[in-house]
Amino acid sequence: MQTPPTQKNPSVEKAFHVSWDQFHRDARALAWRLSGAAPFVGVVAITRGGLVPAAIVARELDMRIIDTFCVASYVDEKVQGSVKVLKTVSPELGRKDGEGLLVIDDLVDTGATVKLVRSLLPKAHVATVYAKPLGRPLVDTFITEVSQDTWIYFPWDLGLSFQAPIAQSERG
Repeated sequence: MQTPPTQKNPSVEKAFHVSWDQFHRDARALAWRLSGAAPFVGVVAITRGGLVPAAIVARELDMRIIDTFCVASYVDEKVQGSVKVLKTVSPELGRKDGEGLLVIDDLVDTGATVKLVRSLLPKAHVATVYAKPLGRPLVDTFITEVSQDTWIYFPWDLGLSFQAPIAQSERG
């Protein structure tokens, strides 16, 4: 979950648009990095952003046990509230404080979601595709760090549309 660009948060100025191809490459890079870690008994996707990278990582690491940790923190599309747990992992996977579990999310921003997950699954390995400085120390593995004032536009949040040529947009 990332802190959205709003009038209340004017420091968020940069945009990072991630295509499906780029996201797939980055998620596979995450899987490659995780392949050297201890064997995992299951993957837990933090919904909704962690669903896509968890599927890619599970495929690459040939893992078949996949669960979800469902949270909500946005009251509106760009208004972040407190993190609420909607569903936790199954009791079978959650036993032993999450030992042997691989928890996947698309991004760690402020770390609020990861702190909550760590409070419930302190022994799990937490991995994200992208990390911002405030949340980076809370994850065990990540691929790409972006600045705190960057808003990441994920491919599942975007639609295809016509883009005017650069020269045309410069003319006004």
